[in-house]
Amino acid sequence: MIFISLMLFLSAFSFAQDKRAITNLLEKQRLAWNRGDLDGYMQGYWKSDSLLFVGKSGPKYGWKTTLENYKKSYPDDSAMGILTFNILQIDVIDLKNAFVLGGWKLKRDADEPQGFFTLWLRRIKGEWKIVSDHSS
Repeated sequence: MIFISLMLFLSAFSFAQDKRAITNLLEKQRLAWNRGDLDGYMQGYWKSDSLLFVGKSGPKYGWKTTLENYKKSYPDDSAMGILTFNILQIDVIDLKNAFVLGGWKLKRDADEPQGFFTLWLRRIKGEWKIVSDHSS
């Protein structure tokens, strides 16, 4: 009984650490975005041709493709604006997978676009990385 209790406690502690690590990853992305640093922003993503990004133009694969699309859509600081996130849910599913649901908002001089996102994160080489991003 003590062993089971200890395992449950360690599991809950581990998941809490994972949620903090995921929150930190998203905060690093937000800060990089707000500095106009798309390369820094992309560090939160899995650097793989299998990275999946789903936006208004449909599914696109690849880290480089995602970076190129961001650079095309947000060519300068005024287009990027100031990004904020509203994290609604972080679910650590198991030791290697997590799900995030949240909202995003850009504050720009001309407008304030906003939407929602779902992220699938995987622990890769000891670090949480976004492997799939569906943003609307």
